Amino acid sequence: MTDKLIIFDTTLRDGEQSPGAAMTREKKLRIARQLEKLGVDVIEAGFAAASPGDFEAVKAVAEIIKDSTVCSLARASENDVRRAGEAIRPAKSGRIHTFIATSPIHMQHKLRMNEDQVVERAVQAVKWAREYTDDVEFSAEDAVRSDMDFLVRVFDAVIRAGAKTLNVPDTVGYSIPAGWGERIRELIARVPNSDKVIWSTHCHNDLGLAVANSLSAVMNGARQVECTINGLGERAGNASLEEVVMAVKTRRDVFNLGTRIDTTQIVPTSKLVSSITGYPVQPNKAIVGANAFAHESGIHQDGVLKHRETYEIMSAEDVGWNANKLTLGKLSGRNALRQRFDALHIEFASEEAFNAAFQRFKELADLKSEIFDEDLQALVSDENFIEPKEHYRLVALRAHSETGSLPVARVVISIGDEPHEAEKSGGGPVDATFKAIEKIVHSGTELQLYSVNNITSGTDAQGEVTVRLAKGGRIVNGQGADTDIVVASAKAYLNALNKLHDNLQRAHPQV
Repeated sequence: MTDKLIIFDTTLRDGEQSPGAAMTREKKLRIARQLEKLGVDVIEAGFAAASPGDFEAVKAVAEIIKDSTVCSLARASENDVRRAGEAIRPAKSGRIHTFIATSPIHMQHKLRMNEDQVVERAVQAVKWAREYTDDVEFSAEDAVRSDMDFLVRVFDAVIRAGAKTLNVPDTVGYSIPAGWGERIRELIARVPNSDKVIWSTHCHNDLGLAVANSLSAVMNGARQVECTINGLGERAGNASLEEVVMAVKTRRDVFNLGTRIDTTQIVPTSKLVSSITGYPVQPNKAIVGANAFAHESGIHQDGVLKHRETYEIMSAEDVGWNANKLTLGKLSGRNALRQRFDALHIEFASEEAFNAAFQRFKELADLKSEIFDEDLQALVSDENFIEPKEHYRLVALRAHSETGSLPVARVVISIGDEPHEAEKSGGGPVDATFKAIEKIVHSGTELQLYSVNNITSGTDAQGEVTVRLAKGGRIVNGQGADTDIVVASAKAYLNALNKLHDNLQRAHPQV
């Protein structure tokens, strides 16, 4: 049993299944580079068979990542496995992760297969995968509700077929830590040649126990944890990478394990994923929340001032909560800014896109006394700066709000190259702005979420707005940032409309 815990990140695959979190190829590349910098062992880059776009995204990640294994998910079907194999072919280190459901409810109602058929399909999938790589992972979907004897049979068969990693997923977030740990321990004890493979766990957070269940699995022999940045993922999400890693590091006395993770990159990675997916981090989120190291109680403040460890079990600096201040201002040149973008792994589709970002930086520097890395991340989160093509673009906005009178907003939007203007009143300046936009575009969408967060501290901080729109079964997240929250709101709304217009969507791997 190894003393190293393998961190398998599935932000780009399972995380992308969060409503509205679909990512373009370029955005996946940005996150993949940061995950490599973070020190993730395995990056699950996507589900290659889901769509041509997903195939190209996985392949692109495989081409650029050198220090992490690049993995593609595949159902236990020949087409899926071969698409995954082709997508990871350029990788320095590639893995195929194939899966099939093993619980009675899934086999009967979803697969319509009996136990013998499932075992046969699982073995064949592993053999297909072995034609492309020796690094094959097999998952027994819905293992939490699977019969133990059947799990032993399936895992024994795929080990003999050549699988090197066996993943035991709590697909529906049903387990509790004691029971999950016992299931892992029993599997390792009963499956022949269990010492020849790495045992993995993948836990969902439906009962808020994903991290606890993952750590219980580790204490009972699992040596790979599948997780995501910020706990992003299907339904209530997955186990949070940052919580798993810091639990193992902080309680080394309990786990006696190490990871490759550079923990100082945790917060920057969290912020990048949040800005790209449109899923803000709640302030009281462990490790990466804005309040994770804040002390309000006078007793706590007094204790921390006298000796930090009285109330802090880890250092804020250890996880990346340092002042990422950009010592640039409105007199700074293009080369200095370009170097900082390079350090943040931010690339531009063209020189025109960089010029637009440089101009936006100059405008921001006029409004803020200090520019932070987070400001730059937000500055380029607008599609216009990375992929300079927008169907809808904000040209001008004027909002008026006064006590005792109805707020009014007037917006000017270009659709293509043609400007359109509208004015509407509303319950507040943001409501009025959205109604004015709708008077022009007539999108027929449903607003499902409106969220505001500050990017940095201070009254001159940029506000970051997330808007979630739904239409015809599709859900998209839009983001906008500005020192004026009403302008940020308009940008976010239009960003979401542009995604709907571009028809950006991803297939669910089980559909």
